[in-house]
Amino acid sequence: MIFDLEGHEFVELNDLLKITGLCPSGGVAKLVIADGEVLVDGVVETRKRCKIRAGQRVEFDGQDVVVR
Repeated sequence: MIFDLEGHEFVELNDLLKITGLCPSGGVAKLVIADGEVLVDGVVETRKRCKIRAGQRVEFDGQDVVVR
């Protein structure tokens, strides 16, 4: 899946998971991030508010999101 920043500099990781529908809510997104279930560019990311920028790839639950 591709996520377009639409002119914004970044999106916070927990917001990205919620906006793309990979998590049903921000609360669930924060939990799965804290549990180490989310990868950013192939590395486990546990910072809920990590800034995701264009060119980065987020993986969770068998799904890939490429940010542009």
